[in-house]
Amino acid sequence: MRFLNSFLGLSMTLLLVSCSGGGDDPTPTPQPEVPAPVATTLVFPNNNEECNEGAIISDTESQVVFQWAASENTDSYTLKLKDLELGSEISLNTTNTQLPVDILRGNAYAWSVVSKANGTNQTAESDTWRFYNAGPGVQNYAPFPAYDPNPAMGVAIAAGEITLGWKSSDLDGDPLSFTVYLDTTSPPLTLLGQTNTNSYTTTINANTIYYWRVVASDSAGNSSQSEIFEFRTNP
Repeated sequence: MRFLNSFLGLSMTLLLVSCSGGGDDPTPTPQPEVPAPVATTLVFPNNNEECNEGAIISDTESQVVFQWAASENTDSYTLKLKDLELGSEISLNTTNTQLPVDILRGNAYAWSVVSKANGTNQTAESDTWRFYNAGPGVQNYAPFPAYDPNPAMGVAIAAGEITLGWKSSDLDGDPLSFTVYLDTTSPPLTLLGQTNTNSYTTTINANTIYYWRVVASDSAGNSSQSEIFEFRTNP
């Protein structure tokens, strides 16, 4: 009996030691937060200018070296390049601050650069610049296609009177006029009107999806059409 009591006492002691001796797991050391990347500053091709420094590849293409400044907290960059005449867009990744790209001669382009950092999903995008890639024998360029629409793409607004707005510019400094198309189908084919300003006022119905486009024309007879913009009205 004495042996049994001793055995039970020893068992209880071991049990208490095993329960209290292990302790809680140590608190894991928090990982330092990865700082968000900072937007870069674009360098070349210049905004709203003709790019004539590309290496000519053929009658239709030249190679342009896109350049931007190094940005803080950044491990890589994505160059976003859009052909404003064809509407096509590409994205190219690099760890450098410059990137050679083969593009069409005589076409207008828009470009920006997205800064990225390892260990975070946060990104930062530069301003968007527009330029014309020099073409063979071009004496006068068409206006840049209208951009930055108001209302913005895909937003919902109130019905009634509305003023459509946009931005545009001309490399040669020619006076511009605009033809505006508005429709409930895409592409918009209904002529809304013409204006010499960057806006046009009209009246729209409720609970409707609208598509619109702007054709910019200069005094030399050149023209360019924007992409198709879209907005909707509330019920």
